[in-house]
Amino acid sequence: MLTVAEASQAIADSMPALEPESVTLGRACGRVLRQDVEAERDQPPFDRVTMDGIAISFDAFANGTRTFRIQGTQHAGDPVQKLADPGHCIEIMTGGVLPLGSDCVIPVERIVIQNGTATIEGGYSPAARQFVHPQASDYAKGHRVLRPGLLVTPMDVAIIASCGLSNVRVARQPSVGIVSTGNELVPPGAPVLPHQVRLSNGPALVAMLGAHGFAAATHEHLVDDTAVLEHRLAALLDEKDVLILSGGVSMGKADFVPQVLGDLGVTVVFHKISQRPGKPMWFGIGPGGQAVFALPGNPVSTLVCCRQYVLPALMQASGRTAVAPDLSVLAEDVEFKADLTCFLPVRVGSTGDGRSVATPVPTNTSGDFASLSGTDGYIELAKDRSLFPKGSAVPLHRWNIA
Repeated sequence: MLTVAEASQAIADSMPALEPESVTLGRACGRVLRQDVEAERDQPPFDRVTMDGIAISFDAFANGTRTFRIQGTQHAGDPVQKLADPGHCIEIMTGGVLPLGSDCVIPVERIVIQNGTATIEGGYSPAARQFVHPQASDYAKGHRVLRPGLLVTPMDVAIIASCGLSNVRVARQPSVGIVSTGNELVPPGAPVLPHQVRLSNGPALVAMLGAHGFAAATHEHLVDDTAVLEHRLAALLDEKDVLILSGGVSMGKADFVPQVLGDLGVTVVFHKISQRPGKPMWFGIGPGGQAVFALPGNPVSTLVCCRQYVLPALMQASGRTAVAPDLSVLAEDVEFKADLTCFLPVRVGSTGDGRSVATPVPTNTSGDFASLSGTDGYIELAKDRSLFPKGSAVPLHRWNIA
């Protein structure tokens, strides 16, 4: 049986890469960048004024001039003007180009305008180059502003647009088929009998993937029947890049998933991980390179395995730079005697000195998914220990990967 680290590495070694595609900026947010983004020109592209006021020659002020004749007005977006005389000033607006011959901006609140002149208030002491955002002070033309592997945020969209790109190369969205297995499952809205349970894992998996930018996922429910499973899974293997199954993967008489996948030519990479919850997890690669994740059917196990293994694998296939887990300190002692890695749900807060603190939220069983509401993620407790004292630093895996 593999350790958690060995299972993660086995998946990483097996995952195929997704090719890039070009999309418009409006579709780039939440996708993984697959190109360098270089500055189209200096940023800012000129000495940019950062305050409404007047632009003057600082030497004129230093030589005793306090009243300046208003030569003209220059708004943001106007062509640059030039001071005709050191005793002149130009009314200037935030975002405009610093007028030629000027090197100081006096805020509008510090001047009095009367009869075509601007007088600086008594006692005010400006400095040369004040309220000027110098040309190329953010970065110079040709500078590599963004690198491949970045998950594109709204801020990155602004940067890409500022570099003059209307389209950008990102990782292709993988097509994902999510399958819930089990005779006992009934979808929301349908009549449910006393011996049946509501289907919840599939919608949760669709939501978890969608929250991380993987929106091209479909979901369906299949009963525990080898003929049904073989027929539909064969079709899904032809249609999808990735299959994620929930249930039917353990050792029960109705756990047909590993057998059916093998019959369809899916090569098993591993079955079972030394962890709780989620020990029965199965992973393989289909005959066409499809990644197949067969997750345990208990809801807590399903969600933990999706977050721990499926999401990082999809991000790797997309070319995203790996995200390391956070560290948090335990708010209380935790004891876990099984010789397995423990994934324990937690709520995360902070201390007065800024340390992250994890408070365990134990579940009754791996079917107790209601306990997960309000949790921020789960901590990873190493299998070679049984007691984790309060204050111990442990890896924290947030449900939402940054």
